[in-house]
Amino acid sequence: MNLTPDYVKDIHEFGGTILGSSRGGQDVGEMVNTLERNEIDILFTIGGDGTLKGANAIGEEIKRRGLDISVIGIPKTIDNDINLIDKSFGFETAYNVANPIIRDAHNEATGAFNGIAIVKLMGRDSGFIAASAAISMPVVNFVLIPEMHFELEGEKGFLETLKKRLDTKQHAVIVVAEGAGQNLFKKDEEGQITDASGSIQHKDIGLFLKNRIADFFIERNYEVTIKYIDPGYIIRSAPANPGVRVFCSGLAYHAVHSAMSGRTQFVVGRVNNQHVYLPISAVVNKRKKINMEGGFWFSTLESTGQPFKMY
Repeated sequence: MNLTPDYVKDIHEFGGTILGSSRGGQDVGEMVNTLERNEIDILFTIGGDGTLKGANAIGEEIKRRGLDISVIGIPKTIDNDINLIDKSFGFETAYNVANPIIRDAHNEATGAFNGIAIVKLMGRDSGFIAASAAISMPVVNFVLIPEMHFELEGEKGFLETLKKRLDTKQHAVIVVAEGAGQNLFKKDEEGQITDASGSIQHKDIGLFLKNRIADFFIERNYEVTIKYIDPGYIIRSAPANPGVRVFCSGLAYHAVHSAMSGRTQFVVGRVNNQHVYLPISAVVNKRKKINMEGGFWFSTLESTGQPFKMY
C-alpha cells in the first residue's frame, strides 16, 4: 500500500486503522529485509508498548547490519501507559467517548430501585481511562483499576461496601478497567497465557464482577437490578477528537523533522508540555501506572467517594 497524501488525507475522520493491526510475532530479520528491498530509509512505527519494543528490535538489527535506516516511534495507545511521556494519542479520545456512556449507565442505574450499572473500559495494566472518565463524568461511585488491590469478601471488601452504598442511595455506578482484579481469579495450572506479542491475556473481570455481585445479593435476598455495559471496541474505534488531532499534528511534525536530521531509535513525545526525543529503550523498560499515593488518584477518590481500601 502506497501512502500518498491523497490516500491518507481523510483518515483522521475515521477510527481504527487503514493498515490493519496484529499482535506481533513477526521475524525481525525479515522485516529489515523488507525495508532494504523497498529502499525505505525512514520507518515510523505507531503504537504502544509492544510496537515500540518491536521498533527497538528492528533498530538493533539495522544497527547490526550497518544500514542507514532511521526508526522512529510515535506513541499511540488509548491506555496511556507509555513510560516517561505525558500522554499518548488515543487516550483523550477514549475517555471522551466513554463519558456519555457512563452518563447513560448512571441513568440506567437510577431508573431502577437498587440499580447497579457496571461499565468495563480498556486498561490492561494501567487505569488511566477508567479514572479519567470517572473524574470527567462524576456520577461514578466505584472505580476499579489494575494498580489497586481489592477483595470482594469481608466487612471492608467491595461487596459489603457496595451494599452500604445501595442501603443509603439505592443505586451505584461501577467503572472497572479490563485488567483490574486479576488477583480474584484462580491461577491456571499451565500459568498465564500470552498472545503473540507477549502480552498477558487477562481474565474477564467485567462478567466475573457482574456474576459475583448478582450471587452476593441473591444469597441475601436483596433485590437489585444489574446492567452490564462493555463498550471497549466501540471506544477504541472512534475517530480522534479535535484536541487529539492537534496533538497528533505536533507529534508528526517533530517525528519527521527529527528523522530528516538523522536521528534514529527514539520516541517523540511530550514531557512537561514540551516535545522531546527519548530513547526507545528508556520508554519500554516499564509501563506507566497511576501513582496510588498521588494527587490524580486522590482526585478520583474524591470524585467517587469510594474508600481508599476495600479489603
